[in-house]
Amino acid sequence: MNNLLPVTERDAKVNDLITYPYPKFHDIDSIDWKPWVMEGVEYKLVSVNTRSNGFTIYLKVAPNTIAPVHHHLGSIELLVLEGDITYDGKDIGRPGSYMFEPAGDIHQPRTTKGCILFCVFEGPIAGLDDDGGILGIVDGKTMRAMAEGHGSSAILDQTSV
Repeated sequence: MNNLLPVTERDAKVNDLITYPYPKFHDIDSIDWKPWVMEGVEYKLVSVNTRSNGFTIYLKVAPNTIAPVHHHLGSIELLVLEGDITYDGKDIGRPGSYMFEPAGDIHQPRTTKGCILFCVFEGPIAGLDDDGGILGIVDGKTMRAMAEGHGSSAILDQTSV
C-alpha cells in the first residue's frame, strides 16, 4: 500500500486548506472548431497562461497537411487523439502517442490521415519564412484575441491564469 497520499479524516485541519470553489469541467465538444494560423488547421482554445504566455489548445489538422516550418520558443507537449502525425516519416504518432518538444525546436510536421491533437504550449511559437526569418508569433495573448474574435473565448474566463 502506498501511503504518500493518504485519505484524511473529514475533521482534519488540512481540510481547511482546500481551495473552493472547485474548478469546473467543461464540455469541449460544445466549442466549435475555428480556423487557426496554419492552412488546413482548426483549433479550440481551452486556456491561456498569462505567466508563461503559453496556451492549451486542441488542433484538428486536415489530411495531407504539411505545416509551415516553425520555431517553438517554449516547450510543447502533445497527445495524439485521432489520426497520425510525423516529422520524418519514420516515427509516426498515432492515437495515444505523446511527445515532448523542448523549447528551441524548429520543425515541419505533416499528416497523411489528418489528426486531432491536444497541445500544451509553454510559450510562443514563431512562423518562419524561407530564409529563416520570423513571419509572425503566436502566443497566449494572440490566441485569446483570436478566440474572442471567433466568439469562442467564454471558457477562458474560467480556465486561464
